[in-house]
Amino acid sequence: MTSSPRPPDRGYLLDNARAEAGERFVWLAELFDGVTRGHLDRLGVRAGSRCWEVGAGGPSIPEALAAAVGPTGYVLATDIDPSWLQTGGGYEVRRHDVVADPPPEPGTFDLVHARLVLVHLPDRAAALATMVAALRPGGRLLIEDADTALQPLACLDDSGPAQRRANRLRNSVRELLTRRGADLRYGRTLPRALREAGLVDVAAAGFFPVGGPACDRLEAATVRHVRGELLAAGLADEAEIDAHLAAIHAGELDLTLAPLISAWGRRPPAG
Repeated sequence: MTSSPRPPDRGYLLDNARAEAGERFVWLAELFDGVTRGHLDRLGVRAGSRCWEVGAGGPSIPEALAAAVGPTGYVLATDIDPSWLQTGGGYEVRRHDVVADPPPEPGTFDLVHARLVLVHLPDRAAALATMVAALRPGGRLLIEDADTALQPLACLDDSGPAQRRANRLRNSVRELLTRRGADLRYGRTLPRALREAGLVDVAAAGFFPVGGPACDRLEAATVRHVRGELLAAGLADEAEIDAHLAAIHAGELDLTLAPLISAWGRRPPAG
């Protein structure tokens, strides 16, 4: 007799409610904001543009968009938990669930952007449809998501026990994400997903940070964030987690991340 598959746990693993979320936003911005801003520039965000930042998390990209569009433009930053966003930063903040709620001001945005959002949502197609519906004809959608199955290791140089421990813990975090409904292969599917959502002129690129202080600090914040879940699931013990954090603090590891896949497309003209 075979057992039925384990149902996914509920809720977003890396939620915004913990202090570690703020740390993660800082280091994600350090690692990826330059990549994102480069794509936004190439996609034509300029003075007067109307932009929607979906699942914004922290304030760095809404602030960059607000600076780019200036006083004649408009930036809306939404999140299911917008507590890390700052009112008065040149952008509007709203609580919004991109899966369950209708698009804000449909058909009006020049650009819609989401980074590291869809990979965590079980109903990705619904979220993508909401974002496409918010675009004006000719508007651009930029989706950026990790593909942790494409590169699953924490340490590419698997040279010793500390590195192998880091890779075991990274695999344990991936297991927790999968149980919460994340698709660890989603990044590679983005070009097809955008075409299937009705966009044209679709293209994509990847970015792969390898080592450095920002990778170390993001890893430490992430492990602290999910420590309780790792212990409760029996995927790690206290000694293993403490040893990993100590190795990070001592600078013993060359930590890396999964590739970030950025894909973009254009909503075709009406008719």
